[in-house]
Amino acid sequence: MNKEKIYIFDTTLRDGAQTQGVDFSIDDKEKISNSLEALGVDYIEGGWPGANPTDTEFFNKDHGFKNAKLTAFGMTKKSEHSAENDPMLASLINSKSTSVCLFGKSWDFQVSVALGITNEENLENISESAKHIVGSGKEFMFDAEHFFDGYKSNPDYALKCLKAAYDQGARWIILCDTNGGTLPHEVSEIVSEVIKHIPGENLGIHAHNDTENAVANSLAAVQAGARQIQGTINGLGERCGNANLMSLIPSLFLKKNFSEKFELNIKRKNLKNLTQCSRLLDELLNRKPNKHLPYVGASAFSHKGGMHVSAVQKDPKTYEHIDPEEVGNSRNIVVSDQAGQSNIMSRLKSIGIQIEKNDPKIKKLLAEVKDREFIGYSYDGADASFELLARRLMGDIPRYISINEYDVSVKKDSSGEIVSHAKAHLEVDGQKILCEGMGNGPVNALDNAIRKNVNKLAKYSDYLKDLKLVDYKVRILNTGTEAVTRVSIESTDSKGVNWFTIGVSPNIIDASFKALVDSLDYKLFKDKAPASL
Repeated sequence: MNKEKIYIFDTTLRDGAQTQGVDFSIDDKEKISNSLEALGVDYIEGGWPGANPTDTEFFNKDHGFKNAKLTAFGMTKKSEHSAENDPMLASLINSKSTSVCLFGKSWDFQVSVALGITNEENLENISESAKHIVGSGKEFMFDAEHFFDGYKSNPDYALKCLKAAYDQGARWIILCDTNGGTLPHEVSEIVSEVIKHIPGENLGIHAHNDTENAVANSLAAVQAGARQIQGTINGLGERCGNANLMSLIPSLFLKKNFSEKFELNIKRKNLKNLTQCSRLLDELLNRKPNKHLPYVGASAFSHKGGMHVSAVQKDPKTYEHIDPEEVGNSRNIVVSDQAGQSNIMSRLKSIGIQIEKNDPKIKKLLAEVKDREFIGYSYDGADASFELLARRLMGDIPRYISINEYDVSVKKDSSGEIVSHAKAHLEVDGQKILCEGMGNGPVNALDNAIRKNVNKLAKYSDYLKDLKLVDYKVRILNTGTEAVTRVSIESTDSKGVNWFTIGVSPNIIDASFKALVDSLDYKLFKDKAPASL
């Protein structure tokens, strides 16, 4: 059976860039586009050359893509210009793009309200723009903006808009659910009707996620006959986002109804790059990844319930729809107050602790976890603190730095600036060391007091100098004057390894201190630092 080809069009750098708070630099664009090229997508929409300096510079470079076609985005010509004299169309043609994607209105309501022109003028603008781009020799595709709303309002006119571009030689006609309000059954019905007028091999889908159906709508369009999917990494996009290619690509490969009928130009082995591609975007945006993203999220293959873990240990297919390694992700066994011995055993195995199932230390550790979670600890998201707890119980953690006492003060000076000062009395190999530091808060000051004086800790200075705190969260667990505080700290190092530690206390500084000390201990342990005497 000959499989039909599905083409993947990424618009992270264009439509994704419209996300609130997102502003890609030229360096960001190059890193993302290189990641997409390595993944093997068919089209990379780099932006709108001529619209801003960053996009213009990006399209002036020769990126040397071997898999992807660099695509320039713009709009159909304005009524007051001919296509030949439209400066925006000229900037697209003159850019170093392989293909051009123009958007134009396909909803008569938008034509009259947003553009303020007649339906006939809009059709002429689409037709003349398509003719001009095709005549330039570049591959042309037409984004039919608001198509599904337009079709539901006036199907005859919406189809005329598509034909205006297709009849002039457009390679692709993209059906856009711009407002994101169309549901999967509507997409199926409408795409099935459109195919009666334009071949499916020339149709694409561009779905927005305003009803959280962008991925479902994209798959429904493929089943109905569309052969190009537009989307973004992690579903990045304006309002609620776009269709998430990190979910769509593996579904096309790994779900039988699609894999038996369709093929992609992306190589199967490249699926292992998906998780890395997803997390690169979040790293460049300086935001925490969404743990709950399908396929690539850190929690996508996490198991917490004791019965679930027991079943997963027997056969992962009991609670996993795919092997996480296929998409470059990994299985995670969560330890919490809901954990059973299966969770503990599995978690210990994953961190390299081999222990017999009937070893009394298992029950002791499980009881310790449940007792600690009763008073406010949560090892669900603090794997480093759990590992330290387990290894301390097993006797595997050596002594590194003893912090005998600390003192933190907060002062507001005459200029109104609030400054925190911290002193920490440390001991290494019997030697007492005083460390002092300033910070914008008491925890930052305490952290600086220790880490900015690592030279005094000669034995551990090389191990701690690249330690960096990247996130700090505080949660008040109950109310009143004696409220218990839980502090979570995320740390990282120069190798890009991240770990999470936790501290609980009625005092926020003490809770922070406990989490900070765990972070230091874990860094020294994982880097095999020598024990203190």
